[in-house]
Parts: sequence; C-alpha cells; structure tokens
Amino acid sequence: MRIAYLVGEYPAVSHTFILREVAALRAQGLDILTCSIRRTGSEHHRGPAERAEAAATFNVLDVAKRPGQMIAAQVRALRRPGLYLSTLRQAWRMRGPGWRAALYQLFYFLEAAVLARYLQDRQVTHLHNHFAQASCTVALLAARLAHIPFSFTLHGPADFTDPKLWRLDEKIRAARFVACISHYCRSQAMLASPHAQWSKLHILHCGVEPDRYDAAPARGQGLLFVGRLAAAKGVPLLIDAMAAIRNRCPGAHLTLIGDGPDRTRLEEQVRARNLQDAVSFLGYRSQDEVTEALSLAALFVLPSFAEGVPVVLMEAMASGRAVVATRITGIPELVEDGVSGRIVPPGDGAALADAVCAILADPDQAARMGAAGRRKVRAEFDIATEAARLAALFRETREKP
Repeated sequence: MRIAYLVGEYPAVSHTFILREVAALRAQGLDILTCSIRRTGSEHHRGPAERAEAAATFNVLDVAKRPGQMIAAQVRALRRPGLYLSTLRQAWRMRGPGWRAALYQLFYFLEAAVLARYLQDRQVTHLHNHFAQASCTVALLAARLAHIPFSFTLHGPADFTDPKLWRLDEKIRAARFVACISHYCRSQAMLASPHAQWSKLHILHCGVEPDRYDAAPARGQGLLFVGRLAAAKGVPLLIDAMAAIRNRCPGAHLTLIGDGPDRTRLEEQVRARNLQDAVSFLGYRSQDEVTEALSLAALFVLPSFAEGVPVVLMEAMASGRAVVATRITGIPELVEDGVSGRIVPPGDGAALADAVCAILADPDQAARMGAAGRRKVRAEFDIATEAARLAALFRETREKP
C-alpha cells in the first residue's frame, strides 16, 4: 500500500499540520510519497523536517514546464484512449464559467497527466489531496488517469466560498472518502452534495503532538499571534485593540509571527498608532521557534474573520495558554468560551480588548483556562490518534473493489 499526498504547495509554513500528518501516518506504517503542484521557496523551509520534505517532494510544475516531459506524460496517458478521453470530458464538464476558467481546466488536465505518470511509475495505490480547490481538481483527474482511488481533506473557508466553481459536489462523488476537519466543515459538504454521498464524509481533525509543548506557567503580559499577515486573519483589528489594551494593561506587548501581503501596511498602522514599543513583527519562524514563543507568551490571540479549525490554536492550547478567538466556523468546536479561553464576535475590537484584558488581569483564571485547553487538545486533537483513524480509512479503501 503506497499513498501519495498532493498539496498545492508543500511544505509550507502555514501548513505544518500536513507535514505532521504525513509523519504520523508514516509512524502508522504507511508508505507516503509527497507531491506538490508548485515548489515552495526556501522561506518555507525553516527547520530540518521542512528541508527534508522539500528535498523528497515531487513538484508537478517542475516537470510540466518541460515540453518533452509534458508530451511523454500525454503519450503515456493515451495508451488507454478511452480513459484519456473520458477524463478529458470530465475535466471539461467541471470547468467554471468563462474562457479563463476553461483554459485553467485544460492546464489542470495536463498537470494531471504528469502526476498520473509519476504515480504509475512508483506504483502508488491511493492518492490523497488537502483542500478542495485547484490541486483537488488535479488529484481527481490524475487518480482517474492512473486508475487508483482518490480522497481529500476538506478544510474551509476557501473551500466553501464558491463550491459550484470548484465543483465540490463532483469531487465528493468521485472520492472514496472525504476527511472533514470539523462538524461545521462536514455540514458544508452535506450542503454541497446529495444525501447519497453523505456516508463518505468523516470527521477527522487536524492535530498536534501535545507532548511537544511544555505547559509551563504563563509569565508577564505578552500576547502572541501566529499566522499569515493577510486580510482573513483580522490583524488590523488586533492592532487597533492594542491601543485600548495598553491603556488598561500598560505592560501588554503583542508579538506577531508570520508574514504575508499585508505586513507593510500593518507596520505602517503600528507607527500611525504610535505602538512601536508595544508590537513586534518577527516574520516566519520554524515549528521549534513557534513552540518557544508559545512558552513565553501569557495569552494567544487569533482575531480571524475566516478560518477552518486553526491548528495554531491547538498549539497554543497544548502549551497551556488561554486563548482569545472569534466565533466563526469550527472554532467553537475547539475553544469553549469561558472554559479554555474567550470567544468574541468577529470584527468587534472592543470585545476583543475586553477579553484580552480580563484574562491578563486574572492569572489564576488564565492558568485554569490553559489547563482546560491542554486537556481538550489531548482528548480530541492528538495527531497520533487522528492519523490512526485516517490510516484505518486508507486500509478500508484498499479492501474495497
């Protein structure tokens, strides 16, 4: 049994949970090959695990950009002309509206032939994809050309933004199973698919390694954010809230780990608010560096407008940190308001500041919340447990005709 994993970009700093899942599946005895549509840059390879995975990962576009290799892949696929043409028709049927979407669909088909040749050469028996967008289209087509089963992990929120564009219904129909990271996620998959397909939808959490995190007592008044500096994360709201937080908690300091398209604008916002001494930008950091930062923080804050179930919240809770997050999508399935942290309405800066200050003002409550969060992660979001459940699905799929 040899399984290939496909992601649009792998390894990537924002998707370390996939790297952990691959490692946990290998620990379960599964043979996992990793594939990526695009090669990631060195900024994503912060630690030895990321560098090792980058060196071993097959990058589809590296091959697809070479005309000779592209033609060879098409020739290989044409050995079964009926399957080739029916897969091409399926790709065309799944196209979005407009000529640009149709052109992209043809690109996905060409990429799928390249990937299918790789899978056949290495005798892969199952293809699994993370996220339901472009790479999932490639995965569906490649698995069909290689004549092997296909499955995928559904995350959100981008997977649900336009399910008709990404033909989520067709992908669920074609998959042997779909791993949904939360009840909310599964409900959106149910909304996009007929009742007859619902038995394929399994709740399988992303997870962390709880023992990796040292639940040392929180010290000081340090706030930590880890994530991509982009609109969906709500960081401008957090910076605005820091002005109010500092008035009430003068020792509070916010550390931002991550990078992204909004970093320059956010740095300008910090200067405009005269918060240079209260906010630090650290850029990308490795898993080990994030773990260390969590051990030094008093509180973790994630003011997102759109999320699935953020793995970084699991990491913070595994570190015994109280968290403040927004009431969106699957977050309430992880964070219990008033027990392991505080959940505030998205976009409400005043509520965000109130929640942060209330926790900073009561270290005993923060410690209780941190302990409750750590118990929650151990019970329901341990990657070893979730990988064992996923491995069982792979093995069950192999036994089916």
